[in-house]
Amino acid sequence: MDDPKELYEQRDQVQIVDVREPYEWEAGHIEEAIHIPLGQLMAGDEKGQLDANRPVIVVCKTGNRSELAALMLQARGYDAHNLEGGTERWVTAGLAIVATDGSPGRVA
Repeated sequence: MDDPKELYEQRDQVQIVDVREPYEWEAGHIEEAIHIPLGQLMAGDEKGQLDANRPVIVVCKTGNRSELAALMLQARGYDAHNLEGGTERWVTAGLAIVATDGSPGRVA
């Protein structure tokens, strides 16, 4: 799934995992996303946070870190996919992100 609008419409059927750093997450993230920074995900910290029976869409700022994370999750048995273009593409598609304080977010 590489279309942000399609992902938005199906967000209740997938798990969205944001692998960006904490400062990026705090500035703005997809509201339904689960935050697991790339280093933590690479160390296996997704265990107990993700349902292995539901598809996972991985997102970062542009799609590079999330591509690596999706490959790692696939190797661990998840149905994982990278959101090409990341949060930059999400926002360009006219979709909102939110800051951790609840205000409108920005891509950091």
